[in-house]
Amino acid sequence: MPGDTCVSAESGRQIDRFFRVNPAYAEQYLQDQFWERRAIAVRYAPQKALAALIQDQDEVVRRAVAFRLQPSQLHLLIHDRDREVRMTVADRIGYDELEKLADDEDYIVRVTVAKRLPIGRLFRFIRDPDLEVRKVIAERLPEVSLGLMADDNAPEIRRIVVERMDPDDAVSMLGDPDWVVRYIAAQRVDVNTLMALVDDPEPDVRTAVQERLNAHPKPDS
Repeated sequence: MPGDTCVSAESGRQIDRFFRVNPAYAEQYLQDQFWERRAIAVRYAPQKALAALIQDQDEVVRRAVAFRLQPSQLHLLIHDRDREVRMTVADRIGYDELEKLADDEDYIVRVTVAKRLPIGRLFRFIRDPDLEVRKVIAERLPEVSLGLMADDNAPEIRRIVVERMDPDDAVSMLGDPDWVVRYIAAQRVDVNTLMALVDDPEPDVRTAVQERLNAHPKPDS
């Protein structure tokens, strides 16, 4: 219908429809004065033409560029001032360059890095100042290394840790100050170690302990 596709309109949908039908014209609009026209043109233009927009003044354009650049070129956007550009870079860049974003000032970027880094390179994040980053690490660390986060100051982290720990290691969490951690530990440790929680101040913990003890009564002497 007339007006459905129009590269001159200031409507993202109309512009996108135009380039979808006529992708060969996209490169001609990469330097257009209207930021949205440039950003949409990036989606359809040849990759080789996108390097000229790495320093574009508009962050939406640079985000589109980061999404389409070859991974080998993404290092040029590692220090971009827009966090969503850096997030996109962290999500797509090769592993050999990914660690350069591990100290990014924005926790969202570090979360993306923590989700992608090889497990053997996660230890640098164990004491990250942000809770969300440490959650990712607690969920990804090898089981044998979880004790390194058993004293994290956030109970949310210790709950993840105790759920993933080997039951023998989870015994060390029976005295945790957080009752949920103790409750989870009580469900996982050997029943013979539960006497330490029989008089726990939290009713739910005592109930869980008693149920397990009842299910595994000691043999008559």
